[in-house]
Amino acid sequence: MPSASPSPGERPSPASALEDRFGVILQQQMQGVPLVNPALKVQAVGFQPWHDHWLGVLVTPWFMNLMLLPRIDERWQPIAERDSRHHVFPAGVFEFIGGCDAELGDYQACSLFSPMFDFATQAGATDTAAAALQALFDAANRPAMDLPAAAPDPVAAAAMAAAPPALSKRGFLFGTAAGADHGP
Repeated sequence: MPSASPSPGERPSPASALEDRFGVILQQQMQGVPLVNPALKVQAVGFQPWHDHWLGVLVTPWFMNLMLLPRIDERWQPIAERDSRHHVFPAGVFEFIGGCDAELGDYQACSLFSPMFDFATQAGATDTAAAALQALFDAANRPAMDLPAAAPDPVAAAAMAAAPPALSKRGFLFGTAAGADHGP
């Protein structure tokens, strides 16, 4: 775990900032939207350093995403909004989509669930988020599949040569076959 005060050039955990920002979005923009599960609230789960970034899960009443944010500014490589980048974890290769928020700055997100009606309680959602993070670092979850024809960028090409393609998020979470993803 990182120290309470980050070293120069290192950002603190984004967990509180994510909760604050998406709490405001919930109150100001998501009220009355049918995709919102009223049993849930905004919560950042398990944020920890991963390489030079912060990695965790953001649970909201309308989505659950793996979130990747800068930890060491000089080593963060932003991508344009809605563009994608593949990241290699022990469980396989996962596609993250670029995003930018006026308050949070650049981030990358990998959708796990949307909408969130599979969850009746906040505890169920946060338990699933924690389990997803744990499963992400378990090589036993890596699917045995053919490699993709091309990698998204030269840095990822070398890593993807030794890793299988991105698997479905629901398949990853529930141990089903890749391609059985029925959600966004």
